[in-house]
Amino acid sequence: MIATENIAISAQQIGAGIGKHPILHGITLPLAAGRWTSIVGPNGAGKSTLLKLLAGLMPARTGQVLLRGRDLQAWPRRERALHLAWLGQNEVAAEDLTVYDVAMLGRLPHQGWMQPASAADHAAVEQALRATQAWDWRTRPLGQLSGGERQRVLLARLLAVQAQVLLMDEPLANLDPPHQADWLLLVRDLVARGHTVVSVLHEISMALQADDVAIVAQGRLCHHGAARDAATHRALEQVFDQRITIRGVDGQWLALPRL
Repeated sequence: MIATENIAISAQQIGAGIGKHPILHGITLPLAAGRWTSIVGPNGAGKSTLLKLLAGLMPARTGQVLLRGRDLQAWPRRERALHLAWLGQNEVAAEDLTVYDVAMLGRLPHQGWMQPASAADHAAVEQALRATQAWDWRTRPLGQLSGGERQRVLLARLLAVQAQVLLMDEPLANLDPPHQADWLLLVRDLVARGHTVVSVLHEISMALQADDVAIVAQGRLCHHGAARDAATHRALEQVFDQRITIRGVDGQWLALPRL
């Protein structure tokens, strides 16, 4: 059991749906501060919907989300944006914006109305672009970039917010293996500095590098536990119909196809 003061963000009996179609059913999920939690599960399980609810991007039919123990909907929008940053799937931005300007969008919660970017804003953007190895393209329009390069710029925008809680939906999309490894190192550095990271991942082996794993299937939370625990491995194998097996290789847990 996680002590209440150590919970960064939590779902409390969350239910959600679209029209008459229910998607999530009474999910309670406390997420510890200063840890990385990966949300995994089969296609159509409701993973992205759960992350959107945690971000406050769609309404819950039942239950509530608490950010630092306070109802997410009670937070003023700007204050919430300072504490909680979001990277969604297949996000779009104006094709003619430069890479630098896209990353600067992450600083909007820090700026007053019509206020020019401060020295702190510029420093945060440079730090974020360098962290994602996108600094050298800072003057290029977004429309000139490949899918993987765009993803790194959008990740820089997320980092530029400098929020304590970072929510990422399929952050590895379009990234090649070396840049997936860079993302992993970046997340570990964020957590080491006290940030809370929550990611939806299809890459189970990468998800097993997290501190904790939350498994969702058919709109319900099936398991929530440490990534290294045998119970988590059994739950993963079960939710994927025993078509994968979790094995330790060179000190890391990998999800391998069961042949």
